[in-house]
Amino acid sequence: MSELSIELHWQRTEPELKTGKYSNAHTVEYNDSHDVRVDAAPDWGGDPGHTNPEQALASALSSCHMMTFLALAAKAGWPVASYRDRAVAHLGKNTMGQMSVTRIDLHPVVRFDTGFTVDPAELEQMQDRAHRYCFIANTLADGVEINIVSD
Repeated sequence: MSELSIELHWQRTEPELKTGKYSNAHTVEYNDSHDVRVDAAPDWGGDPGHTNPEQALASALSSCHMMTFLALAAKAGWPVASYRDRAVAHLGKNTMGQMSVTRIDLHPVVRFDTGFTVDPAELEQMQDRAHRYCFIANTLADGVEINIVSD
């Protein structure tokens, strides 16, 4: 099996590590070349200009879902011209009363080559298949909603 890794770097900039008195800002490095600035979500005191882990989780799910959908569409001969999504991570308390990402909503918009159409029920079925085969969705198991958006 594959091993896929990142490098995470955090350095304290305050004189001491005291509750509520330090920055969570850090850098995540992908493939030894691409750095992403990460912080806590703004509601938790993070910099809104930085990515937060909850957004990164939504991004991972959205990307995986799209790549799975494209693979299935290609196999079915569907000429997908473009695909976009707006993934929304919802924070709240899980069934054990712990803070968690309780749900991630995907809002995929698929465009096909001119002249090609798909019945909405077929599109919904293909999106459902993409969700079932997506590695990240299988990791998360619960709490993913796919809301197909017509364009």
